[in-house]
Amino acid sequence: MPKTILLVDDSMLMLATVKAKLDLAGLFVRVEKAEDGVVALAQIAAGLKPDLVITDMNMPNMGGLELVKGIRALPKLRFIPIIALTTESAAAKREEGKKNGVTAWIVKPANTAELLAVIKYVLPGVARVAARA
Repeated sequence: MPKTILLVDDSMLMLATVKAKLDLAGLFVRVEKAEDGVVALAQIAAGLKPDLVITDMNMPNMGGLELVKGIRALPKLRFIPIIALTTESAAAKREEGKKNGVTAWIVKPANTAELLAVIKYVLPGVARVAARA
């Protein structure tokens, strides 16, 4: 059974790019996408149970920090890993994210190797590579 990764970013290009990186790496994952925290929490409320969330911090409607707080308030998702993939690089922002439950922080633009290394570290079992046809 593949692990489910929820990608949350208001940039459709970023969503497509990250999904393509995961696909090209051959990771055995299912990828769901949301354009902001409101949509992500609605998907979760509708039954989506991601194994990992990768979120931008700066989005309209509901940003990444509010999304992290919302996810951490849900008992069934309290301990899932959350990766911030953001342009925010200030130490104060990172510390605020960590304090609120962000597992890892990656500054955009992230290279594929760094992204994959962090995903494999925070999501044990995802390292299985799908068979290529």
